[in-house]
Amino acid sequence: MNGKLLLLFLLPLQLFGQIKLTDQNNLVIPDTGLYILQLDREVEASEIASLRHEFVQNHRANPNLGLNKHSIWVTFVLHNMSQSTRYLLDLAYPLLDDVELYKTDTLGNLISLNHFGTFRDFNARTYHHPNYIFNIDLQLSQEQQYYLRVKGAEQIILPVSIGTPQGVWEKLTKENVFIGVYLGVVFIMAIYNFLLFLSVRDYAYLYYVIYVIFLGLTQLGIVGFNYQWLWPHLPGWETISTTLFACVSSMAVLLFSDRFLDLKANAPSIRWILFALFVLFSFSFLSAALGYIQFGFHVMQIATSIETIVLIVTSLYMLRKRYSSVRYFFAAWFVLLIGSFIFLLKDYGVLPYNLFTSNSFRLASIAEMALLSFALAARINILKEEKEQSQARELAVSLENERLIREQNVILEEKVDERTRELTEANVSLQTTLTHLKETQSQLVEAEKMASLGQLTAGVAHEINNPINFVTSNVAPLKRDIKMLWETLDEVERVAFAENLTTSEKQVHIQAYKKELDIDYLRTEVDFLLKGMHDGASRTAEIVKSLRIFSRVDEDTLKFADVNEGLESTMVILGSLIKGKVEVQKRYGDLPMIECYAGKLNQVFLNILTNAIYAVDKKFVDRGGGKIDIETGIYKDEAFVYIKIADNGIGIPEDVREKLFEPFFTTKDVGEGTGLGMSIAYNTIAKHHGKIIVESEVGEGTAFTLVIPIQQKN
Repeated sequence: MNGKLLLLFLLPLQLFGQIKLTDQNNLVIPDTGLYILQLDREVEASEIASLRHEFVQNHRANPNLGLNKHSIWVTFVLHNMSQSTRYLLDLAYPLLDDVELYKTDTLGNLISLNHFGTFRDFNARTYHHPNYIFNIDLQLSQEQQYYLRVKGAEQIILPVSIGTPQGVWEKLTKENVFIGVYLGVVFIMAIYNFLLFLSVRDYAYLYYVIYVIFLGLTQLGIVGFNYQWLWPHLPGWETISTTLFACVSSMAVLLFSDRFLDLKANAPSIRWILFALFVLFSFSFLSAALGYIQFGFHVMQIATSIETIVLIVTSLYMLRKRYSSVRYFFAAWFVLLIGSFIFLLKDYGVLPYNLFTSNSFRLASIAEMALLSFALAARINILKEEKEQSQARELAVSLENERLIREQNVILEEKVDERTRELTEANVSLQTTLTHLKETQSQLVEAEKMASLGQLTAGVAHEINNPINFVTSNVAPLKRDIKMLWETLDEVERVAFAENLTTSEKQVHIQAYKKELDIDYLRTEVDFLLKGMHDGASRTAEIVKSLRIFSRVDEDTLKFADVNEGLESTMVILGSLIKGKVEVQKRYGDLPMIECYAGKLNQVFLNILTNAIYAVDKKFVDRGGGKIDIETGIYKDEAFVYIKIADNGIGIPEDVREKLFEPFFTTKDVGEGTGLGMSIAYNTIAKHHGKIIVESEVGEGTAFTLVIPIQQKN
């Protein structure tokens, strides 16, 4: 009976090769000593005895068994030929969801030794390590058969090693040191590039940071560190987290590539391919999140392979277009592809399983992150060079404007000197004014004001010239009429003192003379000429008054002024620009006198109204139909007044509106504006502690609303 039992015990061991443990090796990586059973159904432990002959001998180190929704069984026989009795079995693949170790008893039955997996709390493990580590106790010369049952949603790889505790922990320590270095690189790259993003506000850096963080989380999930340190009490989340992180990392890479390579402008067709990959990764993410873990993982693997190939091809295409920073981008993905290839060759047994091959992808990932960081640095240099070129162009334009202003100032100074040379000795105040003008000609803001007033000189001269011409043209006929009146008086006096004429003869003679001169028409003509001269003089006085109100010699001091009056004076100055071109509607409210710098405020009205006339002219040209509405009133808060100037011109685009108040920014052609008008208006309103509200629609028109306090606070 005992012999039969012994035979039954020995028979199973004879079916399988032995893995010998000796004093010369403290760590064994079995290959041919492993026998694997893969069936298309779930196999229970009680069935193993009847299926021993279906186990197939393994011939590769680190066997890759692919995706399988059923449990896989592995068996091996250990023969202890050393002095040690304590060994550790290390299964270095934390992505397995269910791992159980059995040994056989004397009758060949399976006895469960340990049962681990991501379905249980991490702290339930014998050893606090991401790998599945089991105690193996063997006496001297003892042979023992063991069975491993493994199951996982991802592909199943079995990097099995057996050795003394010292040998196993030395190997794990080396791997942990490398993982620590990798984690440090990920952390440094993420922080460095996030700080760059905060500095340059280029979203390529943000997408790169997201990619680096989630790539790091993916790799830490593969080695089990996430489950060990971040969520040891969330086994359900651990099951899907690695797939989700890989999807997010890949989607961030697609966004980064699109932004970095500017595919919208350089390769729009390739951009659609990246969009399709983005959708595929999103589908993988949702599949894993909804519980279809194995399917989602499979889709993610396929999409990742396609993504790597597409990005390499895209970078080669961009290199042909001489996009300089792409060489780092291409090198990064090429290195990562080589690392992935080495990692796969290790998984399929073509290359040996060692510290280098098992970490080849992470080494390549470190190189990839560094190369992508170099690519971003090169991008900064390109952007910096473009900015410097732009600044050089702006400086050239600024210098040209300065030269033009200087020439204008020289010409103006010559004209002023020429006109005032004869009055220099007699007019001290005019000399003071001219001296002040010379001192302030170097100030760009004052130059802008003089330029704008210079543009209006012709119009103002025209406004004054008409009534003055009317007066001067009436002087000659009036002198003639007055001469005739004096002659009439002389004739009347001569007839009156004639002694040879009777009274009736004198009357007849005088009446005949009056009829000859047509004295009634002469009276009517004199009245008409005097009225015309009076109207011309009054119109001239009105224009001069408007100019005085507009110029405000007291503009550098705060005074109470009438806003409506200032607007009216501005409209008088702009009269020649508006006549026959623009319909102006005025709705002045009953406003109190406000405390302000009246001259500076009039300059604001002038700048805004000039821009409104320009916008209307641009839209309607000579067709007519342009309108400008001017409205004043009390603002919501009774401590403020508002002035609204609206036109139905071309409107202001959104990108222009953001730069509207920047100095030197203008959309007008060269010679039509210096770009300082709205900047001066903004600073003037700010000096009054007010605000400017801009409303505009392209093609419909623009409205500027100035809100100014009635009284300035100290």
